[in-house]
Amino acid sequence: MSKRLASLGYASLSLNKRGINGSEGNWLHQSIDDRVEEARQAIAWAQQQPMIDEKRIGVWGASQAGWVIPKLAKKEPLAFSLLLSPAINWLSQGQYYTRIEMKNDGYSEAEIQDKEAYDRQVRKLLEKQASYEEYVKIARENSLMSKDRWTFVSKNFLSDATDDLRNFNTPVLLILGEEDLQVDVKETERVYRDIVKPELLTVAVFPDADHSMLSKQTAHSNLRALFISLFTPRQITIPAYMDEIEQFLKKLPKHT
Repeated sequence: MSKRLASLGYASLSLNKRGINGSEGNWLHQSIDDRVEEARQAIAWAQQQPMIDEKRIGVWGASQAGWVIPKLAKKEPLAFSLLLSPAINWLSQGQYYTRIEMKNDGYSEAEIQDKEAYDRQVRKLLEKQASYEEYVKIARENSLMSKDRWTFVSKNFLSDATDDLRNFNTPVLLILGEEDLQVDVKETERVYRDIVKPELLTVAVFPDADHSMLSKQTAHSNLRALFISLFTPRQITIPAYMDEIEQFLKKLPKHT
């Protein structure tokens, strides 16, 4: 992706999550607002680089970035925003994913409803800011969260991007895959279209792509994904994904 962007005149700065690939800290201890501040620090650094046009700094983010970038848009003069597979509401997204995953794994409707009832128990604990020890007392062994994960969920389970989408005042590219099992893409598209100004919003929905823009064939074959990542990594995502980003960026004004 970085090489393709460079060919269009855009430098790329990629951030590791806290604790990943040598980065210090632990991202599971962060709130969405913490992530926003990290992104602001990265933008501030980029603005100081002599080769960077500070009026053309935009952001790309996937999945959980769907809660970060709309908040960031209120605090920073973004030239554009690229959002890949963002959810709207944390709790609704979790319910959607649980149901789809269990259904695809062959669980019965009764088993799915039982899991949903258990998840509601966990949510009640989150709502009353229960300790990890309280959670462990009711947790099921096959779905027990680590203490770090519990901390992360406790800080962020009320996340909802709906109102923050009103912060966008520069072009937005929303990228979705119809084979996404983690996010209800129809709901995401509906909310974005309802709230983001139509003159700012471009929506690209790819029928054969999953949450990470892998093709359905690749996503369902670990071996195929491994071979592509090893020998032709630039082809790991569907070709139309980067084509769409390129077309979007080419249409942007040189100065905003």
